[in-house]
Amino acid sequence: MSNKTDSQIGVCSWSLQPQTPADLFRDLDAIGLPNIIIALDPIRENPAWNNYAEASRLAGINNVSAMFGTIGEDYSTLDSIKRTGGVVPDSHWEANWRNIQTNATLAKSLDIRLVMFHAGFLPHDTSDPAFSKLLDRLTRIADYYGERDLELAFETGQEDAETLKEFLIKLDRKNVFINFDPANLILYDKGDPIAALKTLAPWLRQTHIKDATKTKITGTWGEEVVVGTGEVDWKSFFQTLNAVNFDGWSFIEREAGQQRVADIRAARQYLANI
Repeated sequence: MSNKTDSQIGVCSWSLQPQTPADLFRDLDAIGLPNIIIALDPIRENPAWNNYAEASRLAGINNVSAMFGTIGEDYSTLDSIKRTGGVVPDSHWEANWRNIQTNATLAKSLDIRLVMFHAGFLPHDTSDPAFSKLLDRLTRIADYYGERDLELAFETGQEDAETLKEFLIKLDRKNVFINFDPANLILYDKGDPIAALKTLAPWLRQTHIKDATKTKITGTWGEEVVVGTGEVDWKSFFQTLNAVNFDGWSFIEREAGQQRVADIRAARQYLANI
């Protein structure tokens, strides 16, 4: 585990809520980890990030992979994110598609190959019209990225593992994988993370290190908590990663709380102690 902590553990850049690259570099230095998934949206949208590629190189940052969001995502309730997440909404599809193409160019400019995102709620019923719509849009995205020698990773969470597995089989694209987030299965109340990890292992390319406690009220969010204080069975998690011969990167993600640097440092220490 110590080798994993030293060489293949990183941080999700958006967890630190940086307004500028300098903010990001300062916090990564405080954490002691230079490896990141970099959020592409600020680079695309904010002039303060225009020189990020050169600035990160000079700062010694290792941009391992990337992430992008989509327009209008509303995480306030489970129902709202189901309606607004990913590339599901028709009203934002054309703008999202333009951004997704630009994001591919940005990833290439950073020498990044793997780009992750929330695809959106995947219907369990293949006869649902939303299923064919999403399949068409995600095929288009996968092929565009594949033509540019880029890989995609869907974030886990909004659907159970079996539904995501069936969708990935239908999609049938060699450059599409998953970023496995064990806490999301708990937050969305979508089953046991360890069982889900085993189901989705053939597509596993990257993981998040995040923890959560399950909701006590059906249909509402669980609570994200500091790694090691929630319901993810981390010992089983890493044992399962070893069992499926996973040798990729794991990134600490913290999307709640007001002391992100301290919480990420605590997560790193927890991993070192397992």
